[in-house]
Amino acid sequence: MTHLLILGGTTEANALAKAVAERGIPATYSYAGRVDSPRPQPVPVRVGGYGGADGLARYLHDHAITHVVDATHPFAAQMSRNAVSASREADVPLAALTRPQWEAQEGDRWQHVPDIDGALAALSGPARRVFLAVGRMHLVDFAAQPQHHYLLRLVDEPDALPLPNCDVVVARGPFAETDDRALMQHHGIELVVSKNAGGTGARAKLDAARALGIPVLMIDRPALPQRTELSSVAQILDWLAHSGVNLGV
Repeated sequence: MTHLLILGGTTEANALAKAVAERGIPATYSYAGRVDSPRPQPVPVRVGGYGGADGLARYLHDHAITHVVDATHPFAAQMSRNAVSASREADVPLAALTRPQWEAQEGDRWQHVPDIDGALAALSGPARRVFLAVGRMHLVDFAAQPQHHYLLRLVDEPDALPLPNCDVVVARGPFAETDDRALMQHHGIELVVSKNAGGTGARAKLDAARALGIPVLMIDRPALPQRTELSSVAQILDWLAHSGVNLGV
């Protein structure tokens, strides 16, 4: 019997959960547990880690998982590496549902850096007003450059912040370019720091930065092991069908 594990937490994972629920495909949706109020899903949900690749492999075996779709954030590199390793160990087919990465357009002023450390090095120098769009997990890293005034947009209200000078906006995407342009103008933003997450839900800040002539410090995606990568729910459903899953409707 089919049992799909969706490693989720993204818009794409939510869309996949809806599609498999509509088709009656048994599935479990897995959240990492980093958001206080995760979106409800139309399939059973589990929250929390697995204890590394070995723990995930045991979960796949113990819960008779037949297919895994890694629809985590493109920067959830360790989870994706664990998923590749665990699926191989448990002999369970794996596909990744990935967003195409963003590409610079005419008028963009992007400086590429390979990782968070590269972004920190690029932020050395005089104080600026920075829209720091890297998520809650990495805020502590940027305490190494405390001279800047940071604008943070977070899904949940933070308990404490490691940055001495910052403004916080609590909001959940997708966002509109006109709203992000107004936000940047209101806060006098001089630089945007962004991970190359791809997709449409968070692209507005890049379009707004282009319109305002604001430079962007773009953190490139981490390297991941070779795996089957698909870019739409339809392609995932086709992959499932070709591996013997009955899609129902």
